[in-house]
Amino acid sequence: MTILLEVKDLVKYFPVKRGFFFGEGGSVKAVDGVSFFINDGETLGLVGESGCGKSTTGRLILRLLEPTAGAVSFQGKDVFAQGKKEMRALRKDMQIIFQDPYSSLNPRMTVAQIVGEGLIIHKLCAKKERRARVAELLHKVGLTPEHMNRYPHEFSGGQRQRIGIARALALHPKLIICDEPVSALDVSIQAQVLNLLEELQKEFGLTYLFIAHDLSVVKHISDRIAVMYLGRIVEVAATEQLFENPQHPYTEALLSAVPIPDPAMRRERIILPGDVPSPVNPPKGCRFHTRCLYAQESCRVDDPALTDYESNGHEVACPILPFKHQRSKAAVLKQSAS
Repeated sequence: MTILLEVKDLVKYFPVKRGFFFGEGGSVKAVDGVSFFINDGETLGLVGESGCGKSTTGRLILRLLEPTAGAVSFQGKDVFAQGKKEMRALRKDMQIIFQDPYSSLNPRMTVAQIVGEGLIIHKLCAKKERRARVAELLHKVGLTPEHMNRYPHEFSGGQRQRIGIARALALHPKLIICDEPVSALDVSIQAQVLNLLEELQKEFGLTYLFIAHDLSVVKHISDRIAVMYLGRIVEVAATEQLFENPQHPYTEALLSAVPIPDPAMRRERIILPGDVPSPVNPPKGCRFHTRCLYAQESCRVDDPALTDYESNGHEVACPILPFKHQRSKAAVLKQSAS
């Protein structure tokens, strides 16, 4: 398979201001050495707790934020080495669907203006052709041409997200960053939008980086999943492999919280001790060792890199691997006593 996007050692630190007279007081290590790749036509799910750096990673890939360090290669081109003119041309192939379908749409612009704005900026078609293109895009996402002259506040949340999807599709992109595109929607609407994204992927040959915190949603749409914790990726695997055989203790804890749609079955919930450490001063060694149920002394010293221990594409960052489940029953479905 052809690699469309490759991220290497991506870093983004945000300086913390202590006040006008005291200057900077350290940095928030939002993204700290993230590496992964996405194959052409694939969907990679990026999951983790709120504040782990998922959305920041997506914005860095599109260069909506400038990185502190690291590299992003898209179709063999170094994204961060592109000039302003080259970057504008590159952005035709890289688009984003934002989390909030209301704040991401300009309330003073009509749907026709919102969806057609990219066509104007990149001078892709004349005015008459542009309206026809917008009408076609609205039809693709389940809306009608009659919606073109309306404003965002006249739509429901699900309809506004469909407008955002139409805008992302307007330039015929190859990669779309889906930044929690269904987290602000009702559950029934989530399913509709996910099915729409899958249909569009098949029709247009799209590649997705699907950012979310809901593992059930990610399982439905992703080919592979990368799990992120405190600015680092701790596990990457094919979707079924990750759900059936999680290797990192953090992944195991996340999966234990996923509800099972069967009242006769249950999981033993793994409750992690303590709170997520501050990204301003993350723990030394393995960043998860302060909450890990299996932590050893070496975990406080060794800073593990992602390693494919079984040579099957299942990469894990854990200093005590091969990981032996001391509570293997926690990952196993058990028949309810009731």
